Amino acid sequence: MPGPGPTSARGRRAGAALAVTAAICSTVLAAPGSATAYGPPSPSASVPRLDWSPCTPDSPYDCATARVPLDHADPAGRTIDLAVVRRKASDTAHRIGTLFVNPGGPGGPGTVQVPQNFDALPKTLRERFDIVSWDPRGIGSSTAVNCFADAAEAEAWGKTKPTGFPVGEKERKKWIAAYEDLGRRCEKRDPALLRHVSTTDTARDLDLLRRAVGEERLNYLGVSYGTILGATYANLFPDKVRAMVLDSNIDPRAWTNDARPVAETTTHLRMGADRSAAATLHRFLDLCGSAPTDRCAFSAGTPQGTRDKFDRLMQRLRERPVGPWTYAATVADTVSSLYIVDPGWKDLAARLQELWRGKAPKPPVFPAPPPVADPSPYLGEEQASAVWCGDSPNPRDPAAYQRLEEDSARRAGDAGRYWTWSGEPCATWPARAADRYEGPWNTPTAHPVLVVGTRYDPSTPYADAEAMAKELAGARLLTHEGYGHTALFNNASSCVNAYESRYFVDGTLPPPGTTCRPDEQPFS
Repeated sequence: MPGPGPTSARGRRAGAALAVTAAICSTVLAAPGSATAYGPPSPSASVPRLDWSPCTPDSPYDCATARVPLDHADPAGRTIDLAVVRRKASDTAHRIGTLFVNPGGPGGPGTVQVPQNFDALPKTLRERFDIVSWDPRGIGSSTAVNCFADAAEAEAWGKTKPTGFPVGEKERKKWIAAYEDLGRRCEKRDPALLRHVSTTDTARDLDLLRRAVGEERLNYLGVSYGTILGATYANLFPDKVRAMVLDSNIDPRAWTNDARPVAETTTHLRMGADRSAAATLHRFLDLCGSAPTDRCAFSAGTPQGTRDKFDRLMQRLRERPVGPWTYAATVADTVSSLYIVDPGWKDLAARLQELWRGKAPKPPVFPAPPPVADPSPYLGEEQASAVWCGDSPNPRDPAAYQRLEEDSARRAGDAGRYWTWSGEPCATWPARAADRYEGPWNTPTAHPVLVVGTRYDPSTPYADAEAMAKELAGARLLTHEGYGHTALFNNASSCVNAYESRYFVDGTLPPPGTTCRPDEQPFS
């Protein structure tokens, strides 16, 4: 997901995909034909060999390591490793093929997050496809960006900056100095790797992985940052797309700054993440205020009363933090907790109510790690920054961010401050990607792409899904009139699941203008 929040979304719920009866405008998946002339030639790098073995004894997941070129333009040069995970189709008699899943980020370790959320995938997909994911280059258990000698050094660096975002001149200086220091550390450790962790590099890796599992064409489900990865793949390898779902989208023109190298504002603000987060927070407070306190602990009895209560709490925390819960830390926790509706929204309401009472909330309880080889790889901030800052232009002057913050706060309130400063680490990041795809985005693909957008998303606005659907040639937009970041990880709509399942099975697209609703409303 863009701009990793201060806490990871946990406790995701899954449900089975249900059939939807409707008049369907379809495009049927045909047998693979001859390659078209679109895009670059097939990579000259050797197809990696995947020696699968159980990730842990008795694990349902298999693990493997793929070796790929650091620089795809120099396939005979330095190589790096990609950690890969697989869960075989449960209905082997009706298996269709392999489905690659990217869980977002940048910085999301697929070898952990996809197994952790495996049950969120529609049942049909789990039955009929081998589900494969991987830690993209630079991330997690793959050859990773790591700018510290050990965990203690990384932890010490983290303490040099404020939590969430800076408030006031003193904290702004600390924040900027901390990320300047991070950039210097990273430049010293492995500068060549920093230049080769781009979305384009990863798209080329994905095509090698497709070939490694023996698929003539790609089946792909990408969420959040995984949507820009999917769009890049679709335009580099358009004849290799069998079925592709992009869920919770980043506008490609916002990501690339319309191919202009100098950016006047941040990627998140170009995307509209600040306004979308503000709208989602507003909806959270309205729904909470319409519910009794046994369903939403923070309810003040009315939507307006609950919004006013939240504003008073934020002002109080500015003046009197509750232990480590400063104003900025609470805003950051609020935005990231809006990602997953169940149980995230109810848990967020409980934490806000504890802070209202002047008490520090209890630490969250996380689920057990999945049975994979390395369930807790190092995931320092520099891994996401290496991809984001090297790939997508952001202002290079740290002094510009205070003005951008105030502009965003005027239109988006507290969430605007959070999303503005999430881009500031890029101001002093030391590397630019050597291989960046900047368009065009409308290369016709072998089969059309299905784009999914959620109405109230605190990170990737619905408008970005509309933009993605317009950019990609022949793409179809499916609207989820729901809440949270990604329809997949919220798994709140059997309608969305059914349309996605049918599309992956036989290529049937939803009719133009199709809208799905959540199976349940928050706090209902």
